[in-house]
Amino acid sequence: MEAVGDLERERHLRKASKNLPASLRNVVEYRKSGLSLNHVVGCPLDCGYCVRHMFDNFEMKRPHLVMDDEQAVSALIAHWAFVPHVTPVQIFNRATDPFLPLVKQHMLHTLELLDGHGFGNHVLVITRWKVTPEDAERLERLRHLKVTVLVTWSGIADPRLEPVDSVIAERSLEVLCKHADRTKRILYWRPIIAGVNDTDECIARASALSRFADATVFTGLFHREQIRAHFRSAGVEDLYHDVPRRKILPREVEQHILRRYFGAPIFRKTSCGIAYAHGEADYNGHYGIREICDICPPDQIRICAAGHRRPSPDRLSSLVQMVGLDLGRIEIAEGKVIVEDSTEQQRYFIQHSLGFQVHDRTQPHLPERHGRAEEGWN
Repeated sequence: MEAVGDLERERHLRKASKNLPASLRNVVEYRKSGLSLNHVVGCPLDCGYCVRHMFDNFEMKRPHLVMDDEQAVSALIAHWAFVPHVTPVQIFNRATDPFLPLVKQHMLHTLELLDGHGFGNHVLVITRWKVTPEDAERLERLRHLKVTVLVTWSGIADPRLEPVDSVIAERSLEVLCKHADRTKRILYWRPIIAGVNDTDECIARASALSRFADATVFTGLFHREQIRAHFRSAGVEDLYHDVPRRKILPREVEQHILRRYFGAPIFRKTSCGIAYAHGEADYNGHYGIREICDICPPDQIRICAAGHRRPSPDRLSSLVQMVGLDLGRIEIAEGKVIVEDSTEQQRYFIQHSLGFQVHDRTQPHLPERHGRAEEGWN
């Protein structure tokens, strides 16, 4: 990784250009796992399936600073959707890797600033790069935030799909296991691609690695048009036929993994694994979709059941009005709230505020599919 070596020789991140695309100038965005803070953009790791393809950012190989950490924290706290101790937060998960050289100093400083406010929010830090004992020890000094490091590991050997050696993630997971306790760690097994890294050998390796983790979360591939185009340009035949909104993980692949996997508790949803690691109910309220829970440990199911409460009409009305949805088109159904003409940001804010699933009527979560794309489930 020549570009990473260049970073290690520099002393400071460069400031981002003023003509940065609007999608990158906006440093706070609501995503499924919470408010996403991204005031550093650019990454040299070149993972072919990266979401940076969707943000006009994949060709920016050198990380740049959009604003300083203090400004970014102020923007996050002032965001209309930020609720102290409630709203999950992600840091540098859209446009860079938080543990890259120089980038991690901003990530750690940002966490320290948030922790200094006394916030007890969940914070997700997703990486596939090198975590050192010093990094882990600095994270351990945080007193209030509930930090989870999700170490992305795929076992993919094809450099056209992923040029980063999975051994790097394996070592990071071992470091966190040895040097972190309060900071939780997840083996983030992704993206699983049919015929690529769903072999018995990959499953056995993931099972063995999970002994260093508090939990394992497995998930499929975002196969958007930009990602497919990138793979085609690299000489990769189409991995799937469809380019859907949701991740692709075919039924047969999931069933094969669940039959063969033998490691730490494994979860279909990121927030489920985080909830288990921290001994809490799932902040996304997946307990409302009971087939998601059929692989969860019984003790965790009991915790989520105890924390699962049907929202009162008054509380729901207040949240619906806050995000500007039509009150007359809201339904409290079994295990979920159904809304109409909503954006993801509106739904996720209500969902995290209630700890209860919120679905749009035009984008239903079909039974047994666990919120995944149709390909491989029809």
